[in-house]
Parts: sequence; C-alpha cells; structure tokens
Amino acid sequence: MPTTITPPEIDRHRISDGNNGHRPPTDKRTGGNGDGDGDNWSNRPRGHRGPRERLSQARIGLMFGLGGDLMFFIAMVSVFFVSKASGHFDAYSHFINEWLPTSLPSIIWLNTAALLLSSVTAEIARRAMFREVDAMDEWFGIGRPISKRATVWLTLTLLFGIIFLAGQWVAWDQLAAQHVFFRSNPSSHFFYLITVTHAVHLFLGIVALIVALALLQFSRSLITRQVLVDTTVWYWHAMGALWVFLFLLLEFGQ
Repeated sequence: MPTTITPPEIDRHRISDGNNGHRPPTDKRTGGNGDGDGDNWSNRPRGHRGPRERLSQARIGLMFGLGGDLMFFIAMVSVFFVSKASGHFDAYSHFINEWLPTSLPSIIWLNTAALLLSSVTAEIARRAMFREVDAMDEWFGIGRPISKRATVWLTLTLLFGIIFLAGQWVAWDQLAAQHVFFRSNPSSHFFYLITVTHAVHLFLGIVALIVALALLQFSRSLITRQVLVDTTVWYWHAMGALWVFLFLLLEFGQ
C-alpha cells in the first residue's frame, strides 16, 4: 500500500473534517483499514472523539446487538434438539416420535452460495473504504474514489442479498406445494421458524445496505461513511456465518 504523504506546509493537528477528527482517517496510527492497534493521538483534548474512537464505539455497539441475537438463536437451536429427541408413549406403551425430517429444497444450496458471494463483495467494499490513497483524495476534496468503488461492491452485495431472500421464498413455496407447512410436524415447524427468522434479520441488513449506499452518495462526512459501511458489512458477515451454521443444522442435523 503506497505511503500517504502530507505536504509539509499543512499543519496536521489543525486539519478537521468537521467530525471531531484532527487527523485523516487513514493516518498510519489508526491502522489504515480501521483494524490496527496503534492510536498515538496523545495531544487531543480530554473527551475528544477521533475517527478511531467512533469506529471502535460503533463496532462495540454492533457486537452487543449481535450478542442478543446470538443468544436468541442458541435458545432456538436448543429447543430444536430437545424437540427432535422428545416423544410420547401411546396406549400400547409404544414410544412415538412425531419428528419427520424435512427434506430441504435444492434451491437452498444456491441461496447459500449467493449469500457467501455477497459476503465476499461486502468485504471488498469495506476494505475499499479504508484505502489510504483514495481516502486522502476524499479528505482533501480532490474527488470521491472511495465512494465510487465501494458503491459498486455494495450494490453487488445488495443484489446477492435480494437473490438470497427471493430464493428462500421459492424454497418455502416449493415445500408448500409438497404440503409441508409450518404445523405439519415439529421438523417443518423449526425449518420455517429458523429460515423466516434469519430472513427477517437479513432483511434488516438489506435496509442497512440501502442506507449505506445512500450516504455514500449524499453524505459529506468521510468518517460517517466509513463507520456506517464498516458496521453494516460486519453485520452482513455475521448473518452469513449464522446462515451457514443454520443451513448445516437443517441439512445434516435432522
């Protein structure tokens, strides 16, 4: 990565983007891509929030939000296994287990591939937001190369996400055509519950992508754009990883 060079006549401590940051967001001491360990901004006023603090706080907030979702899905999966193993005895003392494994429509494999591809394009967009040379161009008002590049990749992510949700709808429709409904048996009950709940969470990610794309076009604050794209992509990654686990559970855990 080329080294960012600031002209010597510019006083770095006086540069500001209007967002409480006194250094460009790609200063080497921020880690460049927002993931570094260094933060030597020792001359800032007490209580001052620079770009790195804003990014860290946004990630921490996202982590707590995802923690609540994780606990919810853990509880759901626990009930899944309990229901799978439970049953009752009939009048003849025969143990009856009403669990009938639900055969997943083949389109779900394609849906999973689309979601994995969307995670790749989202990560490319996130990394593009912290490309040093382009960030410095935007910082000094030379142009908006970051926004243009990230917009392309986030648009692809949005497209793959919509394809995934459309594919899930097709899968539900195919099961309904086979007379496999929410209340057909415990297995189908959990299939619909798990896939619909995940789809709702992914829809929230799509809304976040749309907001991020809008801000890439209209927001004048580079820091705001970087923080929003970064947290949106990490949320998207979390939903992708969660779906891989749920898909394996539904495919091989029944």
